[in-house]
Amino acid sequence: MLKGLGALGDMAGMMKKAQEMQGKMAQMQEDMASIMVEGMSGAGLVKATCTAKGELKGLDIDPSIFNGDDKEVVEDLILAAIKDAQTKATERAQEEMAKLTEGMGLPADMKLPF
Repeated sequence: MLKGLGALGDMAGMMKKAQEMQGKMAQMQEDMASIMVEGMSGAGLVKATCTAKGELKGLDIDPSIFNGDDKEVVEDLILAAIKDAQTKATERAQEEMAKLTEGMGLPADMKLPF
């Protein structure tokens, strides 16, 4: 009687999966705010900590690098540590997204949100 409407059942299933994914995406966004990554420069003399969302949360500078003549070097080390932390945050966010998409049966390299 409803043989030709098989696709409608598939549509309902797809909608349910989309809602599940939306919920998991929201949870992942919350989780990203609590995942911390650390970037370093100068063999660990400068360390920057940020969330997986890329928000800088902390900066640790070894006092041995403070010398009035080395102001530019210190600034460069700070910037390098922050950039390293942000790069690691982006990588971690991509890893978490890959876990989510694989769990939903989507290709691992699928970029979300669109």
